[in-house]
Amino acid sequence: MDYPLGHSEIREGIKRLCADFDSRYWQECDADDAYPSAFVEALTQAGYLAALIPEAYGGMGLPLSAGAAILEEIHRSGGNAAACHAQMYTMGTILRHGSDAQKQKYLPDIAAGKLRLQAFGVTEPSSGTDTSALRTTAKHEGDKFIVNGQKIWTSRAEYSDLMVLLVRTSPVPIGGRKTDGLSVLLVDMREVRGDTLTITRVPTMMNHATTQLFFDDMPVPAENLIGEAGKGFKYILSGMNAERMLIAAECIGDAKWFIEKARDYGCEREVFGRPIAQNQGVQFPIASAYSNMRGAELMLDKALQLYEEGGNPGEEANLAKLQAADASWAAAEACIQTYGGFGFAREYDVERKYREARLYQVAPISTNLILSYIGEHVLKMPRSY
Repeated sequence: MDYPLGHSEIREGIKRLCADFDSRYWQECDADDAYPSAFVEALTQAGYLAALIPEAYGGMGLPLSAGAAILEEIHRSGGNAAACHAQMYTMGTILRHGSDAQKQKYLPDIAAGKLRLQAFGVTEPSSGTDTSALRTTAKHEGDKFIVNGQKIWTSRAEYSDLMVLLVRTSPVPIGGRKTDGLSVLLVDMREVRGDTLTITRVPTMMNHATTQLFFDDMPVPAENLIGEAGKGFKYILSGMNAERMLIAAECIGDAKWFIEKARDYGCEREVFGRPIAQNQGVQFPIASAYSNMRGAELMLDKALQLYEEGGNPGEEANLAKLQAADASWAAAEACIQTYGGFGFAREYDVERKYREARLYQVAPISTNLILSYIGEHVLKMPRSY
């Protein structure tokens, strides 16, 4: 199926690259719970992971919509961009709030593939989605911060050189907001891994390379503070809209993969002497999934347009992620139902993508939290939590 989409050259380039990493490659990575190193290296060498880095630092200098196109096509090709997508949405924190010295020090090597910025340390076991309640602290001592605490669901930490880390550098001021006193540090994990930083793998239902982190008097140079101390939550939030849109693009890619697989199988598979897609009970869920996907696609296009025009797409970005996650899950359900028992066989690869698609109902940001945002901030109803 063809869609009238932008960044056609980038999309074609990604399709060609992904052709070298077929379903067998992803199935083997999944079975071994292995990081897709060869795929990430190919993306890096082709320059796609530097798409959003300005040309002055060795990147492509492309808009966010180009990053969305890259991630969508990876998923539409049957791959999983979770192994590397954080490098796109964490980049905004450094680009928007980092110092010139920080940009000069790190961005050229990230663009060249010499450094990986794949880890994003925010969530903690005791706080979950209540980011303001995090307990990891960073005490300023001379020319460094000393970090103590724990993070969980920090994906790709084992395969990243750098990590964007949200910590508390000062207590909540009396009469202040709970988010005051949070700061962002850029951690070079190569200097502390295995010493004051312990990384433990968290096995999950899909191959996601996620971990929990333990900080035991971990030193971070004071010069690695991003922006001003105490304003870190605002910096993290500024990147959340970009994250929502990029994840929405992945979900749309998944939905297209499921819809195309279901359509092809439904037209080829014959039962009772005719294609099963001739039955409304098979055909209509696929058609409905397509309708939902195209609606999510339009919302994402609107959000990206607002973002690139310098506006605040808070509502649109959240809606795009919500609708795209719902669309991909509906498409996954339609696809596995179309395949019937064969949908659960690893041979057809549907069950792997089915497991992977389920994640985006929960993270990053659950559908319920988006609904609460819409209820409170868009519809102006009382806060629900």
